[in-house]
Amino acid sequence: MRRLLPILAPLALLALAVPASAGAARQAVGPAHGFAPRQLVVKFEGERPGQAVRIAPGVGVRSAAAALRRNPRVDYAEPNYIATASAEATVASAVVAGDSAVEPAPPDLTLPDDPGTLDGASEASAGVGQWTLKQWNFLAYEGAGTTRLPISPGGIDAIGAWRNLAAAGRPGAEGVTVAVLDTGVAYRDRGRRFRRSPDFAAGQFVKGRDFVDGDRLPLDENGHGTHVAGTIAERTDNGIGLTGLAYRAKLMPVRVLDRQGRGDAASIARGIRYAVAHHAQVINMSFNFDCGKQVPVVDEALRDAYRHGVVAVASAGNLGAESCVSAPATGPRVIGVGGTTEGGCLGDYSLTGKGIDLLAPGGGDPVPDCPTVSVSRPIYQVTLRRRSTRQFGIPSDYVGTSMAAAHVSGATALVIASGVVKVHRNPKARVKALTKRLRRTARKLKLPQLAQGGGLLDVGRATAR
Repeated sequence: MRRLLPILAPLALLALAVPASAGAARQAVGPAHGFAPRQLVVKFEGERPGQAVRIAPGVGVRSAAAALRRNPRVDYAEPNYIATASAEATVASAVVAGDSAVEPAPPDLTLPDDPGTLDGASEASAGVGQWTLKQWNFLAYEGAGTTRLPISPGGIDAIGAWRNLAAAGRPGAEGVTVAVLDTGVAYRDRGRRFRRSPDFAAGQFVKGRDFVDGDRLPLDENGHGTHVAGTIAERTDNGIGLTGLAYRAKLMPVRVLDRQGRGDAASIARGIRYAVAHHAQVINMSFNFDCGKQVPVVDEALRDAYRHGVVAVASAGNLGAESCVSAPATGPRVIGVGGTTEGGCLGDYSLTGKGIDLLAPGGGDPVPDCPTVSVSRPIYQVTLRRRSTRQFGIPSDYVGTSMAAAHVSGATALVIASGVVKVHRNPKARVKALTKRLRRTARKLKLPQLAQGGGLLDVGRATAR
């Protein structure tokens, strides 16, 4: 701060600047803004990392940033941009018909086994293996190998991966920690207001942090973060709900998005650094900044993750909310993820561009030229009901690249635990090797590389020796 004021003082537009307090970006942000009012993220030469500072009332954020950038002692000065969760909310009536026509397979003790419902739910009657009636995204696809369970053209063969991990002695990615940077997670009870999701166990969480409210309780007030965390590592064999991909991994809840699903760049960067400092091995970021925004404070934090061997995964963004693949998916050494449908086609929301590294299930409607049967089911997971922090359900309106990124984070945890990728002493080499493994084993979908990257995630192949 002592260095900041001498630099700002000569600038007539900037009469006052003070450090921004935690959660300051929770002020109203207009859709035409895309950044927190009266805030800049500034980094001075020789200092790290960049920090959010406030500017004087009446001073334009963009003009103040431009004035600061002209000073040679300033490495960067940018608005404190706002990111939003990358889930569509336009398919509340997504197709669920046809579930009852699928006969569940006989029990297989090497696989997760849950009823596919919550108590009192009416979607399907409880029974062995009935998670398969909803979780098409985890099923094997035709040609993936023999299985006694149904198959899905859009499946990623989680079944094969679970068997591979059981054979390796690390079922469900046991021992791996995934940080979920999101709206928080319903991971614990707190008074009468907050309840833990019934499909999580208290023991599967490590200490997290809330960078929105500035405390140690990153509890979900939206539902998006709980849904994402469920896909990554919801527990199983508990007779409740559905299953997660890396169902024995540890989850680190890091709240960087508010109850509207929005979060500022400075808080997100702090969340990334927290995850790295507390030994997460994978970081999931199911949110995006606006198209083309430069977010150097987040890029710095991502480079720090890369230096420490932490794999960062991010949603590519959804057409309509964004117009191009955007940060953090375009950040340094980040695995950018687009979305596919139950029919194994590109989702009509999935963007294309250089930032696409992989595709994974996001559900929803396919692009018009989808060659397979047109099915539009979402990604099902147990999460908060709308406008509640106490009640849970299995909603039918979660579609998008947020959901796709969660699959890649869970898959990364499984690959780490499987031991199929050599443990490199060089942390950067470890990130490169894991990313290469996921891309090299992915299924090609006869799409341009800018649309599919390495292809559709195949976690069965990725974990196979």
